[in-house]
Amino acid sequence: MTMAGSGRGGRGAGGSLDGLRVLDLSRVLAGPLAAQILADLGADVLKIERPGRGDDSREWAPPHMTSEPLSLLDESVYFWTCNRGKQSAEVDIGSAEGQATVRRLAAEADVLIENFKVGTLARCGLDYDTLAAVNPRLIYCSITGFGQTGPYRERPGYDTIVQALGGLMSITGNPDDEPGGGPRKCGVAVADQMTALYSAVAILAAVNERQRSGHGQYIDMSLLDVQVAALSNIGMNFLATGRTPRRFGNRLSTVYPSDDFRCRDGDIMLIVGNDEQFRRFCRAVGLTEVAQDPRFARNSARLEHADQLAPLISKALASRTVAECQRLLDEAGVPASRINDVAQVFEDPQVVSRGMVRRVRDSHGREVRVLANPIRMSRTPPGYAGVAPSLGEANARIDQGWPARD
Repeated sequence: MTMAGSGRGGRGAGGSLDGLRVLDLSRVLAGPLAAQILADLGADVLKIERPGRGDDSREWAPPHMTSEPLSLLDESVYFWTCNRGKQSAEVDIGSAEGQATVRRLAAEADVLIENFKVGTLARCGLDYDTLAAVNPRLIYCSITGFGQTGPYRERPGYDTIVQALGGLMSITGNPDDEPGGGPRKCGVAVADQMTALYSAVAILAAVNERQRSGHGQYIDMSLLDVQVAALSNIGMNFLATGRTPRRFGNRLSTVYPSDDFRCRDGDIMLIVGNDEQFRRFCRAVGLTEVAQDPRFARNSARLEHADQLAPLISKALASRTVAECQRLLDEAGVPASRINDVAQVFEDPQVVSRGMVRRVRDSHGREVRVLANPIRMSRTPPGYAGVAPSLGEANARIDQGWPARD
């Protein structure tokens, strides 16, 4: 695990986005994660929070970052997930004074990110049109469940609701006629996280365009829009054929074998991408005759006869250990992997080698482990400001304008 220092630096060289000022008025996950991505890349992010309570996720604990938390609002694991490298100031945006403070800070900002319900900030005089009149270069990114237009625009939208409405749950899980069948959500908040990534991309595109035009612009991001776009080839298949896709569990709809199989001491995920791989797979696990069977020789035939092929593969793998299967399939050039639990993920030699866990020290000098940013850059890699901000740590400094980072 790589050790990163505490404080707001930790980058060594200047970051890719050094000098970019981001005013983060968002809460929970999608907006804060978009802002954290920018912070990791060097942006100066100031998070505006409710006085006394802060971001909702500060109270989503336990678990805390340490076994003996010194502050119940500063050590929520969920909050630390998406607020690294920011400063925090408490501002009551419902008051005239707080609104004036946000307008003053927005006048100095390059980017503003918010995820309030549609119309909330307009009622506070903090909408894009009002702030753009003060700062025409401002890039203003609104993130909501359903966007600023359309019949659902005023609905509250959470990740799982969007997974349901956007079709993802309908294609995730086992078929209805199998044990445990039925629609399932993903194990992580994928709609929120994909929206954060799309938002960061949109913001950086707007920053680049501003270099030519000199003007900011408004960005309207919707979790539902992102989820529909993320249907990807599944959505395109429907548009091309009109056929509603069904759930296949861990199988892919396009190639077979592609499923999880039980070994003697665990489970393995297997994907055979073409006919030559299938022949190599069969040789590796002692199914050479199966490769010659007309029902299985071509991928289209294997898809049609998957229910006949699956028990043959299960029998061939069941007596072997996961490690033995992995070795045989690696040697054959067939994509496969142990199905790791989360503890095994962080012990995996590839994950360890890539430095996906960082050790950092919090503001009290205690060492904690955090997830690394997956971006790898040769000259300006992401930085690791060691801690998420304490609530209101920049309160005194915002009176003099945009606060300088420690």
